[in-house]
Amino acid sequence: MSHTYASNLVHCVFSTAGRRDVIPEPDRLRQYMTGIAKQKGIPIVATGGTTNHVHLLIALPPMMALAKAIQDLKGNSSRWLNEQKRGFAWQKGYGAFGVSESRREAVTAYLLGQEEHHRKWSFEQEFLTLLKKSRIAYDPKFVFG
Repeated sequence: MSHTYASNLVHCVFSTAGRRDVIPEPDRLRQYMTGIAKQKGIPIVATGGTTNHVHLLIALPPMMALAKAIQDLKGNSSRWLNEQKRGFAWQKGYGAFGVSESRREAVTAYLLGQEEHHRKWSFEQEFLTLLKKSRIAYDPKFVFG
C-alpha cells in the first residue's frame, strides 16, 4: 500500500501547574497554539479552555506520536507564556481521549463552550468526568499531582 489513510482525532486536555488561573488571555494563547501546531504539521480541529487549562481537538498525523505532539504544543506555548509572565508552567502530563468522526461536531461544540461550561463545573470535576467516561483507570491521590 503506497498511502496511509487515518483518522486520529484526539481530545487533549492539560492545565496550568496547580490549576492556577495564570493564562492572561486564553483566546490569544489558543491562537498561538494553533500557529505552533501548523508549523509542526499538527492539524487543530478546535480549541477551548479558560485561564487555567486548555482543550485541543487535534487530527494527529499517523506518523507522529501523541507524546511528541503534546511536547511541541506545551513546550512552545510555555516559552511564549513565560515571556509574558515569568514562572509560568503547565502541569506534568495531560489527558488524551480518542474521538470518533461521528462525535467531531459534538466535541467541537463542547470545546467552544468552555467558558459557559465552567460557570457550573470546575476543571477538576470536568477532568474526572472525562476520565470516567473514557474508562481510564486513575489513582485519585495522583491524578492532579
